[in-house]
Amino acid sequence: MLSPDRLFSSDPARRGIARDLYARVADLPLVCPHGHVDPRLFADPAATFGSPADLLIIPDHYVTRMLYSQGIPLEKLGIPRRDGGPVEGDHRKVWRTFCENFHLFHGTPSGLWLRHELGAVFGIEEPPCAENADRLYEHLSEKLAAPEFRPRALFERFRIEVLSTTDAASDPLDHHRALRASGWNGRIVPTYRPDGVVNLGAAVWRENIDALGRVSGIEIGSFAAFTLALEKQRAFFKEMGAVATDHAVLTPQTGELSPREAEAVFQRALAGEASAEDAVRFTAHMLMEMARMSIEDGLVMQLHPGSLRDHNRLVYERFGPDRGADIPVRTEYTRNLQPLLNKYGNDARLTLILFTLDESAYARELAPLAGHYPAVRLGPPWWFHDSPNGMRRYFDQVMETAGLHNTTGFNDDTRAFCSIPARHDVWRRVSADWVAGLVVRGLVDEQAAAGMMTELAAGLAKRAYHL
Repeated sequence: MLSPDRLFSSDPARRGIARDLYARVADLPLVCPHGHVDPRLFADPAATFGSPADLLIIPDHYVTRMLYSQGIPLEKLGIPRRDGGPVEGDHRKVWRTFCENFHLFHGTPSGLWLRHELGAVFGIEEPPCAENADRLYEHLSEKLAAPEFRPRALFERFRIEVLSTTDAASDPLDHHRALRASGWNGRIVPTYRPDGVVNLGAAVWRENIDALGRVSGIEIGSFAAFTLALEKQRAFFKEMGAVATDHAVLTPQTGELSPREAEAVFQRALAGEASAEDAVRFTAHMLMEMARMSIEDGLVMQLHPGSLRDHNRLVYERFGPDRGADIPVRTEYTRNLQPLLNKYGNDARLTLILFTLDESAYARELAPLAGHYPAVRLGPPWWFHDSPNGMRRYFDQVMETAGLHNTTGFNDDTRAFCSIPARHDVWRRVSADWVAGLVVRGLVDEQAAAGMMTELAAGLAKRAYHL
């Protein structure tokens, strides 16, 4: 189903150089410093992925959002409802629905990833359709029941050097503890994500604060106690192998509150009286605090702004968050980040990795920021732009100003474990084609190009995340 020259230029000279560059890195181990794979898959050596629908459809909002956009109810895709209402429980029927509509993914990144997964991982060389749905389901079910297709076995087969999960600040990391105790040598590390306790507008903010207090052993009745609990959990995450924190915000606004203001806002939040303005100012202050903590403990700070979460209220109320209804918004970085960067951006002990869903900010703001501040690095094309065209736009708009070594290589950023090799393969192919374009235009020589490819494939990510 896949051309060996996919994603390479049609120009023969450029294509030939791209082939050679890609061949240099195609089999390098995968470095995955940011993602959302569930660690429980690996904590139990006997764990399986379940059914084909469990693996490829139900948890993957890239897949379900496309099907939903064509009027297919999420209930029909086996997505559990919050109210316990009826959903399709026959995963063979869920799979048939997917196969009958596989044509919807033609020309999309999801289609490319799915074809790679089915072919390279499971040996399926025909596109899914209504006629072969049952046969493919049986084939996949047989594979998924075999020991060599269990999560740990595929982790090793995929040559994953390190895989980061994303975990709430209040998470006791029980699955990571079990992984360590098992003696398995796969490197899977947590990432510290405090969104649930720094976003005062979260529906369950108080419950999250209580959970943070329990796991840290600190009674959180003041802002000082809250800060101490966050620092204690960061130290615990670092002890468990974490190398980074992750922060998802609507805007990257930063700014400091005075100690008295921070305490007053926190007390209003504890009393359930915090305003929307309180929430904005508190998050801006906490980003400053997290930068300070990163300088002190060495954890890399990732900032993912610009997604208006759960835009579709009906889907959120019926199925919960992360169901494909998050929509990008315009994002401003230069002024919003100025307070943080003026205080901490010149300190090389801080690594602040910036992501965007607003591509208009690449050349105007992000590349100049990364090309100046020692603390700033640019993350790869993210989410809706983790695509061949998104990657090409990134290379064209970022590299001339920021420079290659102020970027961070590739993050697969996925819950869909079996798509990880496919996503890295797309990045390596598009990278090879971009570097080949520099060679044919006489901008770099072949020796420099080879070095750039190694960096793009793994070196930049290792260095940015201190791996």
